[in-house]
This record gives sequence, structure tokens and C-alpha cells, in this order.
Amino acid sequence: MISKDLLDILCCPKTKAELVLDGEFLVSTDSETRLRYRIEENIPVMLVEEAEELSVEEWQQIMEKHGTS
Repeated sequence: MISKDLLDILCCPKTKAELVLDGEFLVSTDSETRLRYRIEENIPVMLVEEAEELSVEEWQQIMEKHGTS
């Protein structure tokens, strides 16, 4: 699990947007890119080229779930 302190300093490496923790992923709050970064063995993989671009609908659901929209 990612600590709150680490989550507070991490940001999307592409847009510098805040991230939300969603299960085993960190999701960018940037509505333009909608990137999701995986977490492997409690280590975030913050490589833009390995990030997944979410659909608008999936990204909105995650943002609503975390009270970010």
C-alpha cells in the first residue's frame, strides 16, 4: 500500500497533475490525458510509456469514487 505521505508528493510525470490511489493503480486527475499507472509490489511504476490511457467514462467513475470530479 502506498503511504499517504508518498501519495502527497507524487504527481503525474507527464502533466504534473495530482494522483489518486485506486486499488493497485495511481490515476492522474488530469482530464486530458486520463493516465493510470500500475503499482507493483508497493512500488509505483511512473513511466509515461507504460501508463494506460483510460476511457473518459472509466476515468470519470474513478474521479467520482474518490470525490475528485
